[in-house]
Amino acid sequence: MRRFATGVCLATTYSDQSGGRRHDAVTVNSLTSLSLAPPLVSVCLSRKSLFLADLLSSGKWAVSILDDGSEGLAQSCARDRATRLRTVPDLPATPGCRTGALVLDGSSWLECVVWDSFDVGDHILVVGEVVALDDGRDSSALVFLHGRYHALE
Repeated sequence: MRRFATGVCLATTYSDQSGGRRHDAVTVNSLTSLSLAPPLVSVCLSRKSLFLADLLSSGKWAVSILDDGSEGLAQSCARDRATRLRTVPDLPATPGCRTGALVLDGSSWLECVVWDSFDVGDHILVVGEVVALDDGRDSSALVFLHGRYHALE
């Protein structure tokens, strides 16, 4: 699969706790469009993922499509959860209008509600119904190929 180029996105969700809402973000390259009517997309997450547990609990998530200037952010949010949780407060992001999950300012993004989920090996495929979107700005895409990030013009 190293030879298969994929887009790079930042998925976000949250959990409501006694001290308030805690946002989380994780880098994903498994975003897939599944259906136009209804509008459905999916992501695959490790079944051990605490991000996945929060997503399934809240039932809401967003995904921001990263551009070629976002390699550092992609690397930070691909690391362990403690590193990600330290990164999230500094994100140039705002809560989405329909889900409350963070969307990156100036990026293309989708807000989703969980439509269904499926066990697939050591991962869970989460299907989301798109409830809001913004096509952002025209910029070069960030892609992942051969274990590295690349700009796609």
